[in-house]
Amino acid sequence: MDTQALTLTVLSAENHVLVRFHNISIGSGGAAESHRRGDETTPRGVFHVTWVDRHSRFDTFYGLDYPSAHIARRAYVEGNISEAEFDAIMQALRHRRTPPQNTPLGGQLGIHGLGRGDPSVQQAVNWTDGCVALTNRQLRLLSRWIDVGSRVVIR
Repeated sequence: MDTQALTLTVLSAENHVLVRFHNISIGSGGAAESHRRGDETTPRGVFHVTWVDRHSRFDTFYGLDYPSAHIARRAYVEGNISEAEFDAIMQALRHRRTPPQNTPLGGQLGIHGLGRGDPSVQQAVNWTDGCVALTNRQLRLLSRWIDVGSRVVIR
């Protein structure tokens, strides 16, 4: 995902473009290297889909393994999370599970649709709390290529 161009690109294993979605939305706080609960930014980094909710109020929700090891390590060094929180995050990531979502780093970040939201808002403003949003139609197309384990790069 390109948070500057507001595009989401699906690449093949050989790095060929399979599809590109335009006019995606990110957090209303923009994109950031560090995300904290409530700041409404979309974190940059490399993540993986660890869970899917096909009955989300936003249509389908692809949950990410946020915070990543890099983000957690930096937050621990900077004193933003405790050693216990850092250890719990790292253990979850080692076992390819969703890290704790209740630390000061926040959670529940992923890729989702609009649900019953107004599609015109999608093109006008970045409106999410930190997730990446597509239109429901775009999300249905994306579902051909994304599932648990998929690698997601947000830059």
